[in-house]
Amino acid sequence: MKKILGIFGLLVAVCGFTALNSENFLTAFNIENLLQRTALFGIISIGAAFVIITGGIDLSIGSLVGLVGVLLPWLLREHGWSVGASIALVMVVSLGVGLLHGLLITKLRLQPFVVTLCGLMFYRGMARYIAGDSSQGFGTDYEGLKETLSSFPNVFIIMAVIAVASSVFLNFTIYGRYLLALGRNEQAARFSGISTDRMIILAYVLCSGLCGFGGILFALDTGSIQPSNHGNFYELYAIAAAVLGGCSLRGGEGSIVGVIIGAAVMRVLYNSINLLSIPSSLEFCIIGAVILAGAIVDELVKRFAASRRAAKQARAG
Repeated sequence: MKKILGIFGLLVAVCGFTALNSENFLTAFNIENLLQRTALFGIISIGAAFVIITGGIDLSIGSLVGLVGVLLPWLLREHGWSVGASIALVMVVSLGVGLLHGLLITKLRLQPFVVTLCGLMFYRGMARYIAGDSSQGFGTDYEGLKETLSSFPNVFIIMAVIAVASSVFLNFTIYGRYLLALGRNEQAARFSGISTDRMIILAYVLCSGLCGFGGILFALDTGSIQPSNHGNFYELYAIAAAVLGGCSLRGGEGSIVGVIIGAAVMRVLYNSINLLSIPSSLEFCIIGAVILAGAIVDELVKRFAASRRAAKQARAG
């Protein structure tokens, strides 16, 4: 709870600073755009959180978003597939990617960093090959689909449903508790009878499934997809949102509410840079500095709390 309050305080501070320095921040158009983009990034950030909670990492999220963004219009427009069949195949591919990652990590004992880094390169290359390095788009043929899935407030409602379902799964089901236990101590979880391999596979399947679904929404929202850069750095935004939201890279900790707030912080920072006419070349510098500052403060608070607990125990003893 303290972590959630901390990141929420950061969100309020950034919003307040931007509102005081830009009259466009609190306009209806800007708020709607912020909520829509927060919802889109929130979905893939929840996926990243499941993997991080187990102590893993997924660097292929952005490339998977790019592959999905190319596949969907390619199937719809160039091959004449129905909407239902196209979405189903894209989701099967996404879930299959997660299954592949999980199997390589658990059965061949490869490092998650290596597996997903290779995935980052492979899926981006596959997207460029499928599209022939040319842009893909929906034109005006699928406005109804775009309105249903990626428009505001529908996309925000979809994100809220996913967030509630993910929170219930993580906090109130046995499998969610298994994921948390796995992240805290994999060996202890294995000795207690938890099928750790199965849980790791589940985490990567959930991650890729959510990122694949998020990729569909991103593609519909963007309309035109460049296979060489669509989804670039999205994995960094997703991981940063999850970590800011309270997920420990060591595993065993995580809050879905915190992840959504973390995604909101990332989008508000990006929005602030644009509204305050800060050079776009400084975008990653500013975002990186804010994330680092948040991590430092969180670590200092942890150490202070631990020292106080130790002092109380020493006095009690």
